[in-house]
Amino acid sequence: MASSSPARNPTEVQMSQLVLPCHTNHRGELSTGQLLKWIDTAACLSAERHAGCPCVTASMDDIYFEHTISVGQVVNIKAKVNRAFNSSMEVGIQVSYEDLCSGKHCSICKAYATFVAQGSLGSKVRLKPLTPRTEEEKIEYSIAAERRRMRLVHKDTLKDLLTHSPQETELETRDGSGAVPAERTRVESVELVLPPHANHQGNTFGGQIMAWMENVATIAASRLCHAHPTLRAIEMFHFRGPSQVGDRLVLKAIVNNSFKNSMEVGVSAEAYGQEMSISPRHINSAFMTFVVLDQEGQPRTLPMVAPEPGDGERRYREASARKKIRLDRKYVVSCKQTEVPLSVPWDQSNKVYLSYNNVSALKMLVAKANWALAREKEKVRMYTLEEDKFLSFRIEISVSIPAGRAFSLLSNLRRRHEWDSHYVSAELVQKVDDDDMIYHVVSQKLRHENKPHDFVILASRRKPCSKGDPYVVAFRSVTLPTHPARAEFTRGETLCSGFCIWPESEEMSKVAYYNQVMPGYLNYVTTNVAGLSSDICSTFEACEKFLLKNKDDLISRLQDF
Repeated sequence: MASSSPARNPTEVQMSQLVLPCHTNHRGELSTGQLLKWIDTAACLSAERHAGCPCVTASMDDIYFEHTISVGQVVNIKAKVNRAFNSSMEVGIQVSYEDLCSGKHCSICKAYATFVAQGSLGSKVRLKPLTPRTEEEKIEYSIAAERRRMRLVHKDTLKDLLTHSPQETELETRDGSGAVPAERTRVESVELVLPPHANHQGNTFGGQIMAWMENVATIAASRLCHAHPTLRAIEMFHFRGPSQVGDRLVLKAIVNNSFKNSMEVGVSAEAYGQEMSISPRHINSAFMTFVVLDQEGQPRTLPMVAPEPGDGERRYREASARKKIRLDRKYVVSCKQTEVPLSVPWDQSNKVYLSYNNVSALKMLVAKANWALAREKEKVRMYTLEEDKFLSFRIEISVSIPAGRAFSLLSNLRRRHEWDSHYVSAELVQKVDDDDMIYHVVSQKLRHENKPHDFVILASRRKPCSKGDPYVVAFRSVTLPTHPARAEFTRGETLCSGFCIWPESEEMSKVAYYNQVMPGYLNYVTTNVAGLSSDICSTFEACEKFLLKNKDDLISRLQDF
């Protein structure tokens, strides 16, 4: 009998594992190392389904563990390829547990892993593109490019914070006897890589290396607190090279810093051949956050750490910076869009994550499936999307202009007043980098209001990652201490808006503007949707004239940012 349900993603892998006593720690809870092995195995199988050849783990993004899993429960893992790039692909993994007695299901974590396809003699393989089909797959496909961009600047974010905010990472004054010398927490252990630890190519499973690293990190954390710690988060694993059967892996861990209720442990893995006198190969480094829970399941207060001079003090400062970055990342990136405050404070430490949130929010809106045509005026088409908490609109038009040129013109807010009568001015406040700008925008007064509105807007622009991707210009509100709300303006906010530009030919583009409507503008938008006003359509017609007027203007090109 034919099924009416949509066809299953061909890269999807499902794994269910019953947690046995051999998988657990002294508390009867699933070892995180064992869970990491299962996650890596499921993700690798998904990657190989798409690639059609062996794949190796290149990296694993941050993982936040929401719950522990007890013996007798079932771990359910679902993995599927979100997007394939040239020779690497992103695999999304969802982990949950199931209690067989009560039937309860609960989410444990969500992870993203990057795999590289390998041909004979370790050569890279060019991957076939992936075509998303469902709304969820289209969203993950679109945002995967933004996550990839964030991975590439991961290291620079820490360096920028330490460079621009050294006062935030100075050593605490620790004159109490309770401070534990970090050297006492140091752990070193060696593992011999045997055939059961390796894949069909003879390379050590990434999940096995992660499990060994988690083991020594747990020992280091225990030496600080003299208790059994619980792993709460892992910062990105990045594999710098392979290890093979016969290698000796030396794993080292030390507590870098302890905060009131948590501690960071740094851990590394180095590979040696049979002759351990030869220089080692650095395989991996990671940072793990542990807590110690009391009988009520609440985090206990931890002893302070006294870092060693030199490298120890550097690791101590970097751990403080990473804690701030983790909080920013979890606050801005991990929250659901409706849970994020409209105007998030902008600073050096969270600039990457705000940019990610800005672009990914727009891409999620674009990928929604239930857009309905509301009205059509000549060449301008207006669509609406009605959801529980938001009304969004999309307005689009085809314009005789190269997509890259339209992208350049529309991403410069200082020129928007030339076609949008609602804009009075847009001052460039800060050029974050070539792709991100912060503007102070002043708009006209709305009807029945006595003051104009002003906005502080982060504009993030992205060129296509691959063929078929649009040019993207995303806008969202941020706050800056240099531009507080002022009495002469009503401070406005935008949660998600921006342009997507698709090339239809070398000289023709489809330009679409999206906006998730805020309450202050709801009446204005609904009046246009209902056909009682044509102001939005007229504005977009003016946008088309602006693009056509300036598409060959050399002076305009020089003015664009």
